Amino acid sequence: MKLVIVESPTKAKTITKFLGDDFVIESSFGHVRDLPVSKMGIDIEHDFEPKYVVPAKAKKNLKKLQDLAKKSDNIILATDEDREGEAIAWHLAQALKINEKKAERIVFHEITKSAIIQALEHPRKIDMKLVDAQQARRVLDRLVGYELSPFLWKKVAKGLSAGRVQSVAVRLIIEREREIQKFITQEYWSVSAVLSRCARSGEARENSQQLPFTARLNKISNKTIDKLEITNQEQADKILSELAGAGYSVANLEKKQTKKQPPKPFTTSSLQQTANRWLGFSAKQTMMLAQQLYEQGLITYMRTDSLNLAENFLSQAADYIKTNLGAGYALKQPRRFKTKTKGAQEAHEAIRPSEAANSPEAMAATLSPTQSRLYKLIWQRAIASQMAEAIVDATVVDVDASGTPYQFRANGQILKFDGYLKIYPEKSQEIELPELKIKERLDLKELKPEQHFTKPPARYSDAGLVKELEKYGIGRPSTYAPTINTIVERNYVQRDEGKRLAPTDIAFVVNDLLAEHFPKIVDYQFTAKMENQFDAIAEGEIKWQPVIKEFYEPFHANLENKYEVINKQDIMPEEKSTEVCDKCGAPMIIKTGRYGKFLACSGFPDCKNIKGLPGADKNKNGQADSKEVEELKEKYKGEICEKCGSPMAIKVGKFGPFLACTGYPKCKNLKNINGGANGTGIKCPVCGEGEIVQKRSKRGLFYACNQYPKCKTAYWGKPTGEKCPDCDSLLVEDAKKGEVKCSNKDCGYIK
Repeated sequence: MKLVIVESPTKAKTITKFLGDDFVIESSFGHVRDLPVSKMGIDIEHDFEPKYVVPAKAKKNLKKLQDLAKKSDNIILATDEDREGEAIAWHLAQALKINEKKAERIVFHEITKSAIIQALEHPRKIDMKLVDAQQARRVLDRLVGYELSPFLWKKVAKGLSAGRVQSVAVRLIIEREREIQKFITQEYWSVSAVLSRCARSGEARENSQQLPFTARLNKISNKTIDKLEITNQEQADKILSELAGAGYSVANLEKKQTKKQPPKPFTTSSLQQTANRWLGFSAKQTMMLAQQLYEQGLITYMRTDSLNLAENFLSQAADYIKTNLGAGYALKQPRRFKTKTKGAQEAHEAIRPSEAANSPEAMAATLSPTQSRLYKLIWQRAIASQMAEAIVDATVVDVDASGTPYQFRANGQILKFDGYLKIYPEKSQEIELPELKIKERLDLKELKPEQHFTKPPARYSDAGLVKELEKYGIGRPSTYAPTINTIVERNYVQRDEGKRLAPTDIAFVVNDLLAEHFPKIVDYQFTAKMENQFDAIAEGEIKWQPVIKEFYEPFHANLENKYEVINKQDIMPEEKSTEVCDKCGAPMIIKTGRYGKFLACSGFPDCKNIKGLPGADKNKNGQADSKEVEELKEKYKGEICEKCGSPMAIKVGKFGPFLACTGYPKCKNLKNINGGANGTGIKCPVCGEGEIVQKRSKRGLFYACNQYPKCKTAYWGKPTGEKCPDCDSLLVEDAKKGEVKCSNKDCGYIK
């Protein structure tokens, strides 16, 4: 028997289709060993040696793998071909007590029969250079997180965390927010002329040639004007008055044909950016869906910097294009792209469909709607990269206003041949101009002055932040989505109404503290340098322990010093308020905590009363604004406590509005509000009466029935509303792994 071990059950299920009965394919369900959660797990005194343990959730499955390993003639480790996959293979070899020099390691970029067979024919050994690079990243991040986070708890607020890459990402978001705050809006005006060809007596013209077109003021006294040149209405009115009675004629005319090149095939970064812009997917959602498509054998490996496409795919794409679109859309020779990203190393091929013939329409029935949308995008991009260029006729017309110093310009473009746009419909506007001649007179239909105001830079979307991280060399393809997810989950960043990333109050405090006292942690160049050193470790150019030592010793010494010299009051100064404590009558002060600003009694510790700021905006955890509170008061007017019969009142806590008995402190009855800010809209599958709502404990967010204690149903992942096809339990999101799985621990289903 030959035992093949992969990371996920979906991947195992796909590979099982391709191999014979003498193969047993099993899943490790990710890492079988990891650093402990409750302690550092790194022996700093002995060359930063990691102390790995088997997590409780992995023990049962590991025992199963160990039993199978004893019965197997060959053990083949088939985890992903990147540093993380290499590390998982090494951990498996250690846990199963296989000598890593003898362990058979296979890799592939797509889960197809031919790729699997070829990989089995060419096994290799575990690459310890890749393992060491992954260990270096893990150890460094553990040292930063486990030493800096307790410092933040003591000096800022409990529950905060700091991380090497996440702190730099937060800095980018905060710097953009400060740009927005400092932005001063400027007024400016534009002047446009709506023109048409002159209608001459006795001359018949096609309707299309009589249609008016718009030209914008472009030059004054032969000097091209700046966008902000006309600063107010008085200047615009002066231009209009000087144009009164002017005649218009074509001063210059330029026509040229341009070729629009197709985009490159997707890398991890460009996929995340395009899926965010075109489909509205977050980076996390994109990677979760791409993982599912890969494990089903539909696309190649989705963590890659490479732009290379396999020769067999280039041939398939050419055949598909000729057969389905026509020879005019095909290339005489395949188009090849070169990777320019420094340090590209995660894989050797771009993201593409496993088979060019698997069109989105053909695969739609086997995929969920969201999977289908992402697959279509990947398929379109890969096929389009091998298609002919689009051809555009572009026209530029300059129009003089006689007797004045003013000249207008109109731009037109018409698509003459769609080329790759037939498959990959990028947004482009066609602007048709009439057939004009130089010196031809034109009729003025209207002069249009328009007022405009400059706008501040936009907050980062997922796409924008990924682009910035890539530009600075911060992180690698596998880290972009987890980084964004981490800073959102830890309340350093919230998504605004446009799903863009906005920093919270506490993010400003932590960022400014790190920038002043731990500048390397949030320094772009230093973080990029660390990534380059990880690359050098992976190439075998340097050892990982000296890299960690060089960082850790000055970092730790600085941290010890900051414990002594930094005062919490200097970082988190209290603000005065006009509010008075409703329990003891003392003045209330404004403090900043992990979830933002709140009111606290100045009589602390004798009085521990706290409450939300009046009119505060709704936050990540459902903090309600005053309007919502008033609506809830009206909705629950007349609600009676079922324990003592007193009226119930709406209160607002750290995690949103709730009902509390007015008989407090004699009666301490509390009730969650059905639905509301923390509701999921999912009916409890156990009691059938309650709704699953978001709650928080010392361990973090969880989801539970709002009929507690009558119903004690609870989940640690957010329910999706779908049921498991194997056992009918609710499916939940696993935020750490970016996957959807069954809530029943004994089931093991992963979507």
